[in-house]
Amino acid sequence: MTDTVSNAKTIKGRTGDWEIVMGLEIHAQVASKAKLFSGAAVGFGAGPNEQVSLVDAGFPGMLPTLNKHCVEQAVKTGLGLRAQINKRSQFDRKNYFYPDLPTGYQISQLYYPIVGEGVVEVEAEDGSFFNVGIERLHLEQDAGKLIHDLSPTESYVDLNRAGTALMEIVSRPDLRTPEEAVAYVKKIRTILIYLGTCDGDMEKGNLRADVNVSVCRAGNYEKFKATGDFGYLGTRCEIKNVNSFRFISQAIQYEARRQIEILEDGGSITQETRLYDPTAGETRSMRSKEEAQDYRYFPDPDLLPLDLEEAWIAEIKASLPELPDDKRKRLMADYGLSQYDAIVLISEQAKADYFEAAAKGRDAKLVSNWVTNEVSARLAADNKDFSENTLPAAHVAQLVELIETNVISSKIAKEVFDHVWNGEGSPAEVVEKHGLKQVTDTGAIEKAVDEIIAANPDKAAAVADKPQAIGWFVGQVMKATGGKANPAAVNDILKAKLGL
Repeated sequence: MTDTVSNAKTIKGRTGDWEIVMGLEIHAQVASKAKLFSGAAVGFGAGPNEQVSLVDAGFPGMLPTLNKHCVEQAVKTGLGLRAQINKRSQFDRKNYFYPDLPTGYQISQLYYPIVGEGVVEVEAEDGSFFNVGIERLHLEQDAGKLIHDLSPTESYVDLNRAGTALMEIVSRPDLRTPEEAVAYVKKIRTILIYLGTCDGDMEKGNLRADVNVSVCRAGNYEKFKATGDFGYLGTRCEIKNVNSFRFISQAIQYEARRQIEILEDGGSITQETRLYDPTAGETRSMRSKEEAQDYRYFPDPDLLPLDLEEAWIAEIKASLPELPDDKRKRLMADYGLSQYDAIVLISEQAKADYFEAAAKGRDAKLVSNWVTNEVSARLAADNKDFSENTLPAAHVAQLVELIETNVISSKIAKEVFDHVWNGEGSPAEVVEKHGLKQVTDTGAIEKAVDEIIAANPDKAAAVADKPQAIGWFVGQVMKATGGKANPAAVNDILKAKLGL
């Protein structure tokens, strides 16, 4: 088996060129204090079976009651995805037996989902954009959790998650590379966090993806796009519950290599559900892929069709926050930022808000550099998200102000930042405490220049033939002044003294 699958849309095989085609089903836990059809609490870290109602446990005669807040969150998400909101939707029973599903069925939406088609604009790593079609978003309840590692002979069931509200966001087969798939999941996650409809915590399983992967001969995807005929695409395999960006990329690469190797050896792909094993770095078969008829879907008799009023949808739409695409365009227009800088800032809502708080009246590009480089790097080193940042935005603003007014140089600013990050006070207080003000006294700088030129007459004479050698003198002056001399003043004085 080959070692890697590149991010190119065409993959060279032994018998010709291949293409990967992917569609993703993202399962996002709805940000809600209660479950979809019961009043049981939702939260991470509770003891086993501490957050279970009689409805969640499937007791006979217990009837589900729809959580209005979860419906509102689904509508809000649909609007954020620029998708059609269906005024009438319906809940169906998806019938299957598994120990963590006490009712023997899952309440979902197959035939009439709450959200229809939409489109998401995704930023690629190279700065270009591509669109991913949204096929649907539907509400459904989560199952419980099976625990197999407490006993060598027994398994246990924790129903705390049973009944938790999920939004399943189903994409069109518009993704062509592992890189695109990861970028798409990142974009969906960012939109959900901006909307406040899901916290996006993949580590806790609050956002996870089922990745449908198929391969076909080069050129077939374009034929599919032109005709809509799925026959041009290969048989797909679904990789269930992948919960990290890295694992999504690795799972796709392995699965694509696996399918290509089978096909080139004259075999055929079996449609099935697979799991990704990150330890082994491979996908493995879980079960054959069921079709809708295998689940015997039918409308849930305990739940009436859901009818939404246009006025209520309009009210939700009016309450939407500024979304990532709009914020990116505004940051570029209002602050003169490059597209790249704006994209980096909006990747986390807290980071974009922090930037704007620090950038008032300051050099926006300089503030952006400090926020996306120094502050972000320190947080990453501490394994923290930007939402966990405790450094006041006013400190970054003051640091930039000290640079702009030549109180400190950019080099000294990094030393100042170290002290500020370690809790020694504001930038101005640190500069005063450690005597880090920039030397702007031209007399003092001129004296240092004269002494260095006098001590190095041969080097000074050589500068006339080799002007770039002035850099050596700049370094010596900065060293002599403890890095505090104003670099611009040093350059001007050296040029005058050396006749450049």
